Amino acid sequence: MKKILVLNCGSSSMKYHMFDKDFKSLLSGIVERIGEKAQLVHRRDSETLKKKADVKNHKQAIALMLELLHDPVWGAIRRVDEISVVGHRVVHGGQLSKTGLVSGAALGYLKSFEMLAPLHNPHNITGIIESKKAMPRVPQVMVFDTAFHQTMPRKAYMYGLPYHFFDKYAVRKYGFHGTSHKYVAMRAAWMLGKRKPNLITCHLGAGSSLTAVKEGKSVDTSMGMTPLEGVMMGTRTGDTDPAVVQYLVKNHGFDLDELFQVMNHKSGLLGVSGVSKDVRVIEGKAKKGDERCRLALEMYCYRVAKYIGAYAVALGDVDAIVFTAGIGENSASMRREICSYLGIIGVRLDLRKNQKASGKETDISARGSKLRVLVIPTNEELMIAREAAAVVEGL
Repeated sequence: MKKILVLNCGSSSMKYHMFDKDFKSLLSGIVERIGEKAQLVHRRDSETLKKKADVKNHKQAIALMLELLHDPVWGAIRRVDEISVVGHRVVHGGQLSKTGLVSGAALGYLKSFEMLAPLHNPHNITGIIESKKAMPRVPQVMVFDTAFHQTMPRKAYMYGLPYHFFDKYAVRKYGFHGTSHKYVAMRAAWMLGKRKPNLITCHLGAGSSLTAVKEGKSVDTSMGMTPLEGVMMGTRTGDTDPAVVQYLVKNHGFDLDELFQVMNHKSGLLGVSGVSKDVRVIEGKAKKGDERCRLALEMYCYRVAKYIGAYAVALGDVDAIVFTAGIGENSASMRREICSYLGIIGVRLDLRKNQKASGKETDISARGSKLRVLVIPTNEELMIAREAAAVVEGL
């Protein structure tokens, strides 16, 4: 194993991260606003390079990245064949959800249900295709957000629809953010000194999901067949009565596709607050007396706490609750508000530790708490690198 490159392609961005054979970070970067006035941010060691670039598409973004990877100052390789594998984040794997090599058949299958993850999958696939063209001799591996949740039992992933909807159309819960939930579950096991703990992992960011982890395996998760189900998020509704859609379409002239655009892109924290999807902005407005901002925060925390309570029931015994991702790692006030509901399951928070916890693995539970409360920064790129390397080493 030489070097491992991880790619995460979005609609107008491309993140990349390179690791050595021991999974030490060598460099990372992001190309943002692809197709407009693109901005590159590239990091190596403690140095950062920022510059504007003319990048019209993902093909050009990959070319720019490869140019930097070869750069004598900013790069880490002399030849492309120093890269042993490229690991690609793919959000929705459907029934294919097992880490594996890219193939024509696999890409064809993924394209067949792009509409189930419209914010992510089409762009993930574009990144894979362009990466294969740019590095044709380097193995390319797909790592799915859905993979970690394949251990869910049928009682958790089935919907209460006629059985043939599952049998014929594969309608079921798949779950997402799997690489993040798996990573923080592994780190929590290390922090707890317990090989297979029972955990409730809370990936709280622009997209938010919770997972019940029993003895190291996912047994339930809040997102569903698509990332729209679950807790309220930055711009997504989360759990909503499906009859709301029928009502708005039939009685108020909404177009179905238009409505799902609203539910995915204009709802959640943004829709309720009317201000922003960014918790920091909403908190600032709420402190100044904005009632809708205050309501948005209350709704979010209440819904997260309800899922934690439900997963405590699902697990029966809980060793720890884990907070991760943008909100989970960085907002002490949101963690405090969520935990304020959890006294019923024995959670006691150390307010001083909670206030100081940011950017590092921290136990924020108070003495006497029946279960631990942990803050663990996620590292999805490292998890993808490890999974991609394992595939190549197994060939």
